[in-house]
Amino acid sequence: MTSVLITNIGELVTNDPVAEDLLGLRTDAALVLDDGVVAWVGSAGDAPAADEVVDAGGRAVLPGFVDSHSHLVFAGDRAEEFRARMAGESYAAGGIRTTVAVTRAASDDELAANVARLVEEMRRQGTTTVEIKSGYGLSVADEERSLRVASGFTDETTFLGAHVVPPEYADDPAGYVDLVTGPMLAAAAPYARWIDAFCETGAFDADQARAVLTAGAAAGLHGRLHANQLGPGPGVALAAELGLTAVDHCTYLTDDDVHALRDSGTVATLLPGVEFSTRQPYPDARRLLDAGVRVALASDCNPGSCYTSSIPLCIALAVREMGMTPAEAVHAATAGGAAALGRADVGLLVPGSRADVVLLEAASHVHLAYRPGVPLIRRVWASGVPPA
Repeated sequence: MTSVLITNIGELVTNDPVAEDLLGLRTDAALVLDDGVVAWVGSAGDAPAADEVVDAGGRAVLPGFVDSHSHLVFAGDRAEEFRARMAGESYAAGGIRTTVAVTRAASDDELAANVARLVEEMRRQGTTTVEIKSGYGLSVADEERSLRVASGFTDETTFLGAHVVPPEYADDPAGYVDLVTGPMLAAAAPYARWIDAFCETGAFDADQARAVLTAGAAAGLHGRLHANQLGPGPGVALAAELGLTAVDHCTYLTDDDVHALRDSGTVATLLPGVEFSTRQPYPDARRLLDAGVRVALASDCNPGSCYTSSIPLCIALAVREMGMTPAEAVHAATAGGAAALGRADVGLLVPGSRADVVLLEAASHVHLAYRPGVPLIRRVWASGVPPA
């Protein structure tokens, strides 16, 4: 690999944890990428030589976005469901079963092609790290192959057999939990880093989710949870009690939930694209941040409740609708996402971090919220490599 000097950066977001400000901002800056990592960061006038020089022209540079919640292994879409929802019908978790049917019928190659399309779509919008869940197979064979497909695109794979109860187990949810925690987990674990469950009315209750997460931990998988999306519930408290790395959605929270998140250190991953697509209330990010809870932003890209792959859109929604400042939203979509994945090598630009870099067609990170819907991603390096 050749070394790359990116210089004449007007604003550099480093997310350096020892910096005095949240984003670790530097002006008139430069950085060197070499062998897949950030080799040097400093003032443009002090920059060392490199094999290739890129003049940022006073534009902003920031870490690649870290999307810690997505569902990319699926077939078909649910455009008709979206149309009906926009006509006034409410969203319920049952729509997941529609995608399960078409995903089961798809070939491995069809599933892989769809994941490749969406990962590339994400990359063009600045996402360089993505978590991908299973959850649209819901049989031993289909969950195993979903994770096998996902593992070809990311190391951050999540076993979500406990997404909903499939039709063949409609009268035996306890039997399905036994399947998830037994043969399905055994088949999925070699391809997964994480285990997840949808703890929600219409999906799995707290006891069922606890059983799934406990079995996953025994198999060496790290825990995360979907919780409190459709209404108040026990999921967030369960995540905090179990010390999960992250709990996602967090739309309906009590004061006790907020305090539990703060005290446990569990990251609250907020998914504003869902609320945009379902017309539900947005999570109150301001309440969480003011309480000292760590917050991440992610896309939740999926064919039903949120078919967007755009982290810039999520940043704009978080600022406009959830009480976050532009700096807080950018931090949540980079360093926050990294924390939600237990990663210290992505989501920041400091010597030794992975060379995931986004060059904006703008002078400041603020433009991501200031100019919503505008394609501001000028260039992306993933592990120091620009797109082909």
